[in-house]
Amino acid sequence: MPDFTREMQHGGRVAGVDEVGRGPLAGPVVAAAVVFAAGVPDDLAAVIDDSKKLKPVLREAIAARLPTVPGIEIGLGAASTSEIDDMNIHHAAHLAMQRAVARLPSLPDHVLVDGNKTPDFGCSTQTLVGGDGLSLSIAAASIIAKVVRDRIMARLDARWPAYGWDRNAGYGTPVHRHALTTVGVTPHHRKTFGTVRRQLEFFNREGRA
Repeated sequence: MPDFTREMQHGGRVAGVDEVGRGPLAGPVVAAAVVFAAGVPDDLAAVIDDSKKLKPVLREAIAARLPTVPGIEIGLGAASTSEIDDMNIHHAAHLAMQRAVARLPSLPDHVLVDGNKTPDFGCSTQTLVGGDGLSLSIAAASIIAKVVRDRIMARLDARWPAYGWDRNAGYGTPVHRHALTTVGVTPHHRKTFGTVRRQLEFFNREGRA
């Protein structure tokens, strides 16, 4: 389980940053930044974990609780599908993280980032591979980013129901891939991703674009 060790080692206002949505075929990449300026309540620390390990109901409950924690600061950022196609998913994910940190009340003293590469935040930064399983701030950021992105995809599903985005969050499940071949490519698909790009090329050859 993640803990608060690394935040306490650095001192000051330490932000944990994580992004969600590198792998899907559709939708934005979403990032969150979280600062526990007054620490983490014990009962909340006991349930915060890497968002991928939590059941949706618990993720939602934690995401609803987090804004009520005394002293907490939360910033959200995203990069659109067009930005992903323009600059690639790696740079778009970094842009989303930068936007999340920029939306905190002020620049933190230090940033902990999940992964092995970090964008420039304008302050000292540490990368942590598997950080959402090590740092409570990063884990909380992963939960918020996941919940927000899932809600975005559920809203898009209401307009584009064939792809199952309310269930697969834009990942390339059989239902999603089948809809690509039968319904086509939407404005929310990442056109530079291989599966989507190949489908577009097929439609162009068939004169169905």
